[in-house]
Amino acid sequence: MDRKFEPVMPGRQTQMSPLPAVTPRMSGDEAVLPIGQNAVLRNTYWLLALSMLPTVAGAFVGMQMNFFALFKSAPIMAPLLMFGAMLGMLFVVTLLRNSAWGVVALLGFTFIAGLFLTPILTVAAGVPNGGQLIALAGGMTAAIFFAMAGIATVTKKDFSFMGKFLFVGLILIIVAGLANIFLQIPVLSLAISVIAVMIFSAYILFDVSRIVRGGETNYVMATLGLFLNIYNIFISLLNILLAFSGNRE
Repeated sequence: MDRKFEPVMPGRQTQMSPLPAVTPRMSGDEAVLPIGQNAVLRNTYWLLALSMLPTVAGAFVGMQMNFFALFKSAPIMAPLLMFGAMLGMLFVVTLLRNSAWGVVALLGFTFIAGLFLTPILTVAAGVPNGGQLIALAGGMTAAIFFAMAGIATVTKKDFSFMGKFLFVGLILIIVAGLANIFLQIPVLSLAISVIAVMIFSAYILFDVSRIVRGGETNYVMATLGLFLNIYNIFISLLNILLAFSGNRE
């Protein structure tokens, strides 16, 4: 089981500490199809782009259903249930990774991930410049992804040495995020978000390097890893932007 986790979303009036979408990722060594490294990378990017559609759909559904009300009424249990749901879906995707159902499960996971974006998007939508902050967080996330993926693809350097360091950093983020669900310390929430941006940015470099060098040949799992990196970076950046804009209590 590889990893993956991420800070969730504090509310403006109901402080929700970053517990994540923090969700472990796992990597499969078996290939869905016996294809070359370039094809794995190409399929991964296509599937990653496709996965954004159910993510947006999930966020839209969550906003329409006022999913944020659940987090306001249960600021501790809701993030924990969210963590459990995403963790369960991760195991489903991993279990089905070598079949066509793995793609279906992955898209289902990204829909649920989009649903759980509702709290922080609702908070952002409630501030005067919220739309700009969401767009800025999205643009910064895209810039980080293309920069890191480009470095890994062009240099073809082996970044596997970063694995243990990144895993330790990930564990620290998870522990701190879980603790802050109960402590609800805004400064700790901000610190977790800053560290998460650095950790998951480095994970993009690490994951793309593994694909390029043949360390990951299952494009379902490769897509899952990159999606979680992007997802966690976006939430963390938006959390930081809300904090520094003075729109979070």
